[in-house]
Parts: sequence; structure tokens; C-alpha cells
Amino acid sequence: MNIDVKMIEELVKKVIESVGEEASMQNEDYNYGIFDHMGDAVEAAATAQKKYLNCSMSNRAEYVEVIRNVVLKKENLEFISQMTVEETGMGMYEHKLIKNTLAAKKSPGIEDLTTEAMSGDDGLTIVEYSPFGVIGAIAPTTNPTETIICNSIGMLAAGNAVVFSPHPRAKNVSLALIKLINKGLEEAGAPKNLIVTVREPSIENTTLMMENPKVRMLVATGGPAIVKTVLSSGKKAIGAGAGNPPVVVDETADIEKAADDIVKGCSFDNNLPCIAEKEILAVDSIADYLIFNMKKFGAYEVKDQTLIKQLEELVINEKGGPKTSFVGKSAPYILSKLGIEVGSEIKVILMETSVAHPFVQTELMMPILPLVRVKDVDEAIDLAIEVEHGNRHTAMMHSKNVDKLTKMAKLIQTTIFVKNGPSYAGIGVGGEGHTTFTIAGPTGEGLTSAKSFARKRKCVLVGGLDVR
Repeated sequence: MNIDVKMIEELVKKVIESVGEEASMQNEDYNYGIFDHMGDAVEAAATAQKKYLNCSMSNRAEYVEVIRNVVLKKENLEFISQMTVEETGMGMYEHKLIKNTLAAKKSPGIEDLTTEAMSGDDGLTIVEYSPFGVIGAIAPTTNPTETIICNSIGMLAAGNAVVFSPHPRAKNVSLALIKLINKGLEEAGAPKNLIVTVREPSIENTTLMMENPKVRMLVATGGPAIVKTVLSSGKKAIGAGAGNPPVVVDETADIEKAADDIVKGCSFDNNLPCIAEKEILAVDSIADYLIFNMKKFGAYEVKDQTLIKQLEELVINEKGGPKTSFVGKSAPYILSKLGIEVGSEIKVILMETSVAHPFVQTELMMPILPLVRVKDVDEAIDLAIEVEHGNRHTAMMHSKNVDKLTKMAKLIQTTIFVKNGPSYAGIGVGGEGHTTFTIAGPTGEGLTSAKSFARKRKCVLVGGLDVR
């Protein structure tokens, strides 16, 4: 019997390739940044970041463009937007499309990393933005995909690798998005595992990430508790905490436009964005006309004090915070739980309250909007500063009085201050400027971008290179 050695070699080669392909398919998650153990995820990111240091700035720009293109691909954009709503039970599909598109298009890339140069008799000095290394990033359930998109773009543009710790209630969509991005990056030739996470996000895994010495910087997008935790970690930390954005309306405002803007801003993604209007301080002389116009644009006014009390008991928990089951739910859904059936044209639940009411003092993240009457614009500004609670997050004002607009802007000291527009203009929807979903009021970085995730380094050449 004649044995064809070459044929056997070819058969063996095909079997090995087939087994390899099968094993690769079985371990597909591991090839795209998903790990069982946080320690392995951090180790992989650290290895990837060392390789990434050898990539050029044009490589970084290319990889940022890959992330943008992956997200903006129609089927991917629709998939992650719909999946977020289904998994978290929060927000609106149409608005998720807008927010994910915004994050992909308007998050700054390498162009944000400007270079300073100084030359003179003593030579040349340049100051440039350099990566931290591996960044640990905590993403919220309210804006899970948007945060991953804008942080990935900014952190990779700055030369870092990133370990994400998504919210467990947004686990599936977060992992799906990270896999999609990593597939695109690997196809473009980027080092593997520049963006990683674990298969089962949890408090324990987040703690392991924060404590790992190879994670050099922490970025938390979420509530006060997680921000406090990262600030006490002993590492460089960026904290994007809660807000309670007030909107002031005075007698000089275009009341019809103000009413339309407030309803649109408050109802955007069912009030999930921390920038969204949470309470109104309206000058008494225009308050009735403002309410009239808000109802015209989709507000449902609740006047019965008994109903307002029932609403309070419905959506606020025993600790005084919002009930998770109502966060990001629509106005018709919330009203239906009070036995009030309305159509989809209703966007916001409106009522008059005192400034001390929990609806004014508590960030609910649902389209419930209390209105407080005040005697004049100065009182409105004072109360706006009070109810914003020093978060330094976001505030709005509708007025044509430049002096009062200037006064409020200076006194309230918020990261975002929107004049005569809806809140979302502050993150680039109908307003100029870049976007971010990590708005760092507590730690002062403000609207984060690529340079927020880099450190300044100085390079000095003594003597020479002066052509003057």
C-alpha cells in the first residue's frame, strides 16, 4: 500500500486548522476583550497598552475612527440602542439613537492633544499630553453605551488602554458593544485587548479593578457613592457625579420657546441624562403663561394635592431617593400607575410645589417636573443655587437680561450653563461644542475629553534648535 506523505501532511494541517478555528470560536469572547477574571482583564490591558506605545499618532487617529464607524454602522447603532432600552428598562429607543450617534461623532480624538512649545537661548522645551497607562472606567446603567463610546474614544486617543466596569443591569449591551469595538480594532491592526471587561460585572470585580496596581487612573461615571469610592482610592481619579439641574425663567424670556425647550429637555430619554431639567424656578408674573405653554407642548399638569402626594409615594423610596423601577420611565407609564391614562403626546408630568418638596430637592431621573414660583429673578437665581446642591453640574436659564444671565452663570458655577435652550444643547445637540457623557463636576475636569485622560510631560533639549 502506497502512502502519500504529502497528502497525510495536508490532512493533518487541515485538521489542526479546523481544531484551531473551532477552539477560537469556542473562546471567541476572549479574543474580543471579555474575560472571566478581572486580574486577567487588567493584565491583558496592560500588555496591550505597552504595545500601543509603539503605535503612531496616525495609528491612534485611525483606531478612533474605527470606533466611530463601528458605532455609526446602521445595524450596530440600532442594535445597541434597542438592546439598552430592553435590558435596562429605561429611556427611549429614538433618543438612544441620538445619544449614541452624538457620542460617536462629537467625542474629541487626537486633535484634543495639543502641544506647547517654548524656545529661547537655553534651547527648546515641549510639553505634551502622554498616557496614564491602564485606566479603570466605571459606566452607569443610565447611559451605558454612550459612556463606553465617549470614554473609549478619549482614552484610546490619549494612548491608554481601558478596563471597563459596566453596571450589572446593563451587562449584556455593554459586553456586546465592547466586542463589536474590539472586532473592528483588531481588523484594523490595533493591539488586542485595548478595551477589556469581565463577563460578570459586579461590585467585587469593580473593587478588584480599583485595587489592581496596574490600573493607574480611575474614571467613575455614576452617583455620589461610586465617586466617593474612587476619590478615596489613592489613585488619580475623575468623578462624574450626580446633578440636580435647575432652570430659571424670568419675565424677559421668550415664554413660548422656553416652555417648548424645557419640555423637550426634561423629557429627553425620559430624563435619564444628568444634565436634564429637574426643577423650574419661575418668576410669578409669567408662571401661569409658562404652565399654559408647557401644557401645549406636552406637559400634563397635576393640581390635586392628594395626587401629588400619591405620586411622591409612588416614585420615592423610604430613603428619600428615586425608586429604580421608575427611573427612566415615560410620563404616560408613571401616570398610568396613578390610574391616569394619557397618550404618547404627554412628555412631562408638571406640578407646582414649594422649594422644600422632595421633587425639587431630589434628582429623580424621570420626567416629573416641579415648578416653584418666586417673586423675582434674583430670588430664582438664589434658589437655583440652593437646589443645585453645589454639584456644579448643569443649569439652564431663559432670559433676555444679559446682566441676570451673567449673574447666574457666575454664581452657580456649573460645568454646563445653557442660556435660552434645552439642556441637551449643552452636550452638543443643537448647541456648539464637543460632547461627553462623563461630566466631572466633583473633581473639576468638567466636560472630559482625550486630554482629561492624559498627563502633561515636559521634554527639554538644552541648547540648539533655535532658528530665530
